[in-house]
Amino acid sequence: MLLVDVTRTSHSRARTGIQRVCRALVAELAADGAAAAVCFDPYRGAWRQLNPSEEAVFHAGPGDRGGPRGARWTLAQKVTGRARRLLGPRPELPQADALLCPELFSPEVAAQLPALFAAVHGPRVAIFHDALGLKFPELTPRATVARLPSYLRELLHFDGVVAVSEDSAASLRDYWSWLGVADTPPVRALPNALDPGPVIPGRTVEPSPPRILCVGTIEGRKNHAALLAACETLWQAGGKFELQLIGLARPDTAGSALGEIHRLQNSGRPLRYDGAVSDEALAVAYANCTFTVYPSLAEGFGLPVMESLARGRPCVCSAHGALGELARGGGCAALASVDAASLAAAIGRLLANPAKLASLSAAARARIFPTWREYRAELFEWIRQLPRRH
Repeated sequence: MLLVDVTRTSHSRARTGIQRVCRALVAELAADGAAAAVCFDPYRGAWRQLNPSEEAVFHAGPGDRGGPRGARWTLAQKVTGRARRLLGPRPELPQADALLCPELFSPEVAAQLPALFAAVHGPRVAIFHDALGLKFPELTPRATVARLPSYLRELLHFDGVVAVSEDSAASLRDYWSWLGVADTPPVRALPNALDPGPVIPGRTVEPSPPRILCVGTIEGRKNHAALLAACETLWQAGGKFELQLIGLARPDTAGSALGEIHRLQNSGRPLRYDGAVSDEALAVAYANCTFTVYPSLAEGFGLPVMESLARGRPCVCSAHGALGELARGGGCAALASVDAASLAAAIGRLLANPAKLASLSAAARARIFPTWREYRAELFEWIRQLPRRH
């Protein structure tokens, strides 16, 4: 039995990258009863398996539009937890051979990990997504920047760490080396698999005018400001295309991009911003776009790029880091820089060159991405070989 800590995702309807990966992975791990999802209940003061209300949040269907990223406990959960802490026996966890922590856990959860470690006979493994807040602190929410140094140290207590890309793996190893830590757990790069999502019929005709789709949280590091400036340059030059933006807005770093979105909309530009959407609406957006643009400066993985390519839609993105890893397989217009001028030039070339667009589309359709079943097999094989370090 594998225990999987989903404390955050079982109390948040957010459908951003980490939450989508967590939900898809646990669904595959638990399909034959080989895994059990658990959370730390701060009101009960103990680790336990999910209750029905938490299961409902965690397994929200494809029609759910999601919600804020933060974990939220209902009043009923708080009252029940406190009552059972006073009156009920401590919950018992299933006998477990290994532990997986796929989330960026909070300091409160980190403080309780020793108790969870003690309940597991075999290896304890964490999934590491990125440390981009240390590379781009000015574009990252302050709370995330402040949390990362402690979190990266806490990962040293695990028996192994699975990084979502080679770039993320290198970042983690480099940080530990900078700290001067000699005894570190092994780090394995295992890229995310693909959640196929709802089946949506493909379009029968090309959208007219062409529709460009950008999927990603509206925040500083995602670089929407450069994309908006690039599109405005093309519109001013007479470009005929629509831009559709999908993604939850981070209130702490999204202000300037949201202001520009509203300004362009008020000026009559063909710009649509849908905010957070359901998986079904996202699939429809991919099916109906001409190509996608992912202007992010850097990513731990880059899920929207993979989703775009898997649906046969070319993507304009950075050629560096984890995004470069995804782009190397074909189907991307990978850029040395994702500044406004470079984005405008790349978008303009695809709009003006149907043959180039068709070539990239064919390359995207030829891509084969791992399934979560294949990911699970690789993950289990690696975990089985890990020794306990402490």
